[in-house]
Amino acid sequence: MLEEKNDNLPQADGHDQQTPSNHDAVEAITQSNAEESEDVSIDETSEIAVVDYENLTMSELIVELENLMNNHKVMAIKDQAEAIRKAFFHQYHNLIDEKKQVFLSENPTAADSDFSYEFPLKNKFENIYNTYRDKRSQYHKSIQDSLKGNLSKRMAIIDELKELIDNTENYATALKDIQNIRDRWKNAGPIPKDNYNHVWNNFHFHIERFYDHLHLDREARDLDFKFNLEQKQKLIERARKLLEVKDISKSFRELQTLHRIWKEEVGPVSREYREDIWNEFSEITKQLHDKREAYLQEFRVKEEANLAIKQDLIKEINAIAEKGATSHKEWQDAINKINTLRDTYFNTGKVPLEDNETTWAQFKEATRVFNMQKNAFYKDIKKDQQENLNKKLALIEKVKSLYESDDFETVTPIMKQIQEDWKKIGHVPRKYSDQIWKDFKATCNHYFDRLHAQKNESISAEMENFDKKKQYLEDLKSFELQGDHKEDLESIKKHIENWKNIGPVPQMRRHIEGKFNKILDALFDKLSMSKKEAELVKFNNRLEQLAESDDVRRIQNEFVFIQRKVDEIQAEIFQLENNIQFISSAKADNPLIKEVNKNIERHRDELNLWKDKLNHLRRITDSNK
Repeated sequence: MLEEKNDNLPQADGHDQQTPSNHDAVEAITQSNAEESEDVSIDETSEIAVVDYENLTMSELIVELENLMNNHKVMAIKDQAEAIRKAFFHQYHNLIDEKKQVFLSENPTAADSDFSYEFPLKNKFENIYNTYRDKRSQYHKSIQDSLKGNLSKRMAIIDELKELIDNTENYATALKDIQNIRDRWKNAGPIPKDNYNHVWNNFHFHIERFYDHLHLDREARDLDFKFNLEQKQKLIERARKLLEVKDISKSFRELQTLHRIWKEEVGPVSREYREDIWNEFSEITKQLHDKREAYLQEFRVKEEANLAIKQDLIKEINAIAEKGATSHKEWQDAINKINTLRDTYFNTGKVPLEDNETTWAQFKEATRVFNMQKNAFYKDIKKDQQENLNKKLALIEKVKSLYESDDFETVTPIMKQIQEDWKKIGHVPRKYSDQIWKDFKATCNHYFDRLHAQKNESISAEMENFDKKKQYLEDLKSFELQGDHKEDLESIKKHIENWKNIGPVPQMRRHIEGKFNKILDALFDKLSMSKKEAELVKFNNRLEQLAESDDVRRIQNEFVFIQRKVDEIQAEIFQLENNIQFISSAKADNPLIKEVNKNIERHRDELNLWKDKLNHLRRITDSNK
């Protein structure tokens, strides 16, 4: 048997024949093909959108897992399924902890073991996840069975090849059998990557043996060598064109395919071309490999830059979470900032593979901490809003208990205070806000509509009174005193009584009372009666008008005014008496002493008048209580 050098990538003994300069390039291709020989699944990772599962509700997580299972191969969603599972049970355990705390707070004597809580969504999720896990296990087992089956097929083909070589006398006629074996080998399917190179070397070792024997029929061998040379030259040309392809990843994948064809589908060539043609192919491989390494280095630089950007984004999220917020507006601003940072994070490119899991975990932890603080704040707000709702419902019940009352004088201040109390109560849950406001507003409006209707009736009656008093003034102009003090005083009092009996007038028409008082003043001035008596009659009339108006403020002001006058006159009397003490040596008939004493008597008369007015005012005030 002739010992000929194999022109394929490895020799039959497993050693590479390429030069050290292109060893790494060919080794990279060989390793990639070995790994892909085992992978029969479709890599769909790039087709699956990145989702922040931590921000989805448990119901949304279930929908997301179902969608992944329905739209992608089970082997392609491993990372997503595990992330969904972690996010779901993180929320579930938080929910259970909250429910347990509520249970224990409501049942102080209960133990932890007494708590139980049924959550149907958990059962639904577990059923879906178990279905995913079972499918994945079945798929994995079927893959392993398929790989082992394909390995057995290939080993059987090798045994058949060995048998053909060892028991064939006419190798020229055996070429058809060899081609059939090569076709079956090509279609035998993937095998475990650990067996890939050994099995391939074994197969090609025996192919080498066949061609070593084939020299006995040189014409047939040369034809096959020629055909194989043409095929490999075509592969070299295809490889050379890949040097011009800008998409480095695409050209590398195509190069892998060319190497696979070189090894799997094309046989050996003549000895004189073997080394040269292989060196040419491996040199192109090295150039593509160098381009890919340069591209990957550039890509690594970008990934490092992306890593720095994402780490800065994570720091910003942590800073916002650490700062927190104390109001709804501040939290909304913080949420908007976090959403912007999240969008920037997801729009930033890949990071180095060795940092990917750590960076993603840090990002999820940062957003989780922020969300926990946000949820705690709004949980407290919901509690406060529920308390506010209870307060407003209580006010509605109070309003409904009063809104049909006819005691407007008593109820109106209460209703106004209820409205003020309503304004001071904070927000309620949004779903109740509109309805309770409508109820409260409608009930208050009902009461105040009735109040305004009653006031309108009163104003109408008061306007009639105004017209009557206006006419009475006209009639009073013709009244004249008769000269008899007693009869004239009774007549004046009668006019006062008639005026009072007409009733109150509207607020904006009360100037008519002043006109009536001026006429009374003129009549009292003509009446032969003491100044004090006239003052008291006029004052009593004015007090009765104040009492009828029910103007508490004006009555209080009158009380303060009279009390101040009493105090002022008393102070003046005290000052005058004090002045006399300084001139005590003067005689009683001293003109100065006489003048001071007259002033003191005059002030005492005036003081008595104001005291009488104050007593009258107190009697009227007490009678109205």
